[in-house]
Amino acid sequence: MGNRSPVKFGTDGWRGIIADDFTFENVRVAARAIAHYLLASTDPKEDPSKGVCIGYDTRFLSPQFAKAVAEVLSAAGIPVKLANQVTPTPALSFAVRGLGAAGGVMITSSHNPYQWNGVKYKAWYGGSGKPSIMSAIESYLDQPLPLADKPASIEEVDFLPDYIDALKRFADLDLIAKSGFRLAIDCMYGAGSGILAGIFQSIGVDYVEIRADQDPRFPGINPEPIEPHVRALEVAVVEHKCDAGLVTDGDADRIGAVDEHGNFVDPHKIFAVLLEWLLSRRKWPGDVTRAFNTTCMIDRICARYGRTLHEHGIGFKYVVDLMLEKDILIGGEESGGIGISRHLPERDGLLNALLLANVMAEEGKTLGQLVVALQQQYGEHEYGRIDLHISDELKNAAIARAKAGVKEFAGMPVERVETMDGIKFFLDNPEAKTKQNAAKTWLLLRASGTEPLLRIYSESCSKESVAKLLEAAREFAMTSLQ
Repeated sequence: MGNRSPVKFGTDGWRGIIADDFTFENVRVAARAIAHYLLASTDPKEDPSKGVCIGYDTRFLSPQFAKAVAEVLSAAGIPVKLANQVTPTPALSFAVRGLGAAGGVMITSSHNPYQWNGVKYKAWYGGSGKPSIMSAIESYLDQPLPLADKPASIEEVDFLPDYIDALKRFADLDLIAKSGFRLAIDCMYGAGSGILAGIFQSIGVDYVEIRADQDPRFPGINPEPIEPHVRALEVAVVEHKCDAGLVTDGDADRIGAVDEHGNFVDPHKIFAVLLEWLLSRRKWPGDVTRAFNTTCMIDRICARYGRTLHEHGIGFKYVVDLMLEKDILIGGEESGGIGISRHLPERDGLLNALLLANVMAEEGKTLGQLVVALQQQYGEHEYGRIDLHISDELKNAAIARAKAGVKEFAGMPVERVETMDGIKFFLDNPEAKTKQNAAKTWLLLRASGTEPLLRIYSESCSKESVAKLLEAAREFAMTSLQ
């Protein structure tokens, strides 16, 4: 073909700006590559006759983009089960595995701003495609796809009932119902709308639901469950005197939370709360994984319970890889993606929200009290992140400067550097010497491979030192061309 399309599969598929590069033409390019991959596969689990499940979220034209993918696959002779309504990504993944499909396609751009949409590929096991699968799909981009003698069927299906039943079975609903806690739910105008509310209503839990309208504009926010986008939930929790607030992103595979005082509870602490509960209460076997940019509190919890910890690159596909190769109990990443293998090798914000309510009920503590107990046991761990939308030239200059060697940030000497995924500086923080069991202080610079974006992450033993380090790193990046 002539000019190559801008389609590029990253850590969890391809994303683009609607009507700019995310067009019907390019969506069909991606769909043809997926069809090629399945038709060429020799793995019986990916037999194209098993069909493909397709879902979509609340974004602009998502149902129409999903239909375009279905038509491409059908024309190639691959049967399709197409969602008949807005569907969370984990519900689509659950359907892929439960129905024994060859794979799945989800039309979503997850937590990106409203202008974006995307194509996620889910493999036969009900999780993100492994790096080898994504590379193979990408190798078929822009290749013409032979048509089958006869188009395969396209059947509209409701993927939600079986998925919701699975959530109900996984959590202890009786315990949650008896807890007496009042919970706030924030759907961020996304695909999780009504699901937790429906479960809570069915068991008599007192709840408040906000931003449950399915709105492709995501008015005033990016549908990402972090500050400042969770401000409405923080206000609602305090106003309605709730014991916790639970929030899922645009396609409901990521989680965030707010404690009873209206304070944001970052995904790292959510991961730690769930891990501590699984190991202390459930005592389920298995190793633990965490991404390179995730809290080191996970390391301390694993050490206490004698569990093996696997650190990996940034992107949930690395968690999936490990879950398919080893006995992994739980794996997580910085952005609120947490997967429990007994459920799915997949992020599931709705399941994790339900499990947080389960932990609160079993421990008899509010979310804030659970976090305080963790900090007392494992030391205060505070975390922060900033995203610098800067030119590729400045982004690349900052990374080159960091690689060349840095002696200190914010007056804290660099002790060592790790480069698994980005450049991570471990620092000698004088404040840590004044605190018992202080968290290790680190700073991570990571450049996006697909956007003019530099992400800066930090963890330390106080909010003040995190803020100081993030600001020092921002100045470091912005002056790297001078």
